[in-house]
Amino acid sequence: MSLYRNTVWFLNGIHQYTRKGYAAASSDFEPKDLEISVVGRSFMITGANSGIGKATAIAIAKKGGTVHMVCRNKERAEEARSDIVSESGNMEVHIHTVDMSQTRKVWEFAEAFKKQYPSLNVLINNAGCMVQKRELNEEGLEKNFATNTMGMFILTQTLIPLLQKSRDPRVITVSSGGMLVQKLRVDDLQSEKGYFDGVMVYAQNKRQQVVLTQHWAKVNPVIHFSVMHPGWADTPAVSTSMPQFHHMMGERLRTVQQGADTVVWLALSRVAARTRSGQFFQDREPVPDHLPLAWTHSSAEEIQTFITQLETLAQAVESQHGVDLNGPLVPPRPHFV
Repeated sequence: MSLYRNTVWFLNGIHQYTRKGYAAASSDFEPKDLEISVVGRSFMITGANSGIGKATAIAIAKKGGTVHMVCRNKERAEEARSDIVSESGNMEVHIHTVDMSQTRKVWEFAEAFKKQYPSLNVLINNAGCMVQKRELNEEGLEKNFATNTMGMFILTQTLIPLLQKSRDPRVITVSSGGMLVQKLRVDDLQSEKGYFDGVMVYAQNKRQQVVLTQHWAKVNPVIHFSVMHPGWADTPAVSTSMPQFHHMMGERLRTVQQGADTVVWLALSRVAARTRSGQFFQDREPVPDHLPLAWTHSSAEEIQTFITQLETLAQAVESQHGVDLNGPLVPPRPHFV
């Protein structure tokens, strides 16, 4: 079955995820969708110093939005901010230095942000990583899971109250079409069993993001949630994490601007806000989040088990606030709704 999934996914990708795929899809785009000013609206973008995150930040800043860059490296963030301000002429670009793999720090940042800022209109979960060998963060969480899933979960969950009281609130998560080859594995969220394949671990995290988006859309009807696939884009992350794939695809890869297009559309356009919350998007259109006959659907019980595990780990982060941890998190009973 995994061979079937991988084959179908790659064949779809050659036609849809490449630069040619974008060119074909974009012929149906409505330019007026992005003829809009967002002066006075605030946007938080994780991983905003390079690639799709930076391209998204530039596009939003050009439309007048206030941009909050959440980046791991302060020096690189400052360089990126300089570029964003220079290209957009918008000075309302702010840097927040946070490592999304350090879950306690993510929670502390989100709590502080809620106290400092009166509103947040759009959260864009873009930061991600693909570590090729199993590594743990200082809290004992596998690093891919900590960054791609747990950090994103804690950031979003903590900021939901702020988003709820803001006008036209939206949450957009940058996932990957690679998640289509994965079924949610509720019995091994941190990839402890079997051979560790960084690419497949990343794809599993991206499936987790899709499931989370669908869950949030059901329990938070005031906020518009969406998750998207940027296509195969020529980003620093792809060239570093998947050098063979990057070399093989070459000029067929999308530009970062093409990869960011649907993120920008979901964040800015009025049309996007009128779509049903919780959907998976590709090139401004909702698309299926499962391949045909791939057996990747999860039961309601499996999804609830997954959510409960995340809530339990998140509660552990909160309960250990201010405590010096020398070992992995020991989660207490969850209290999130």
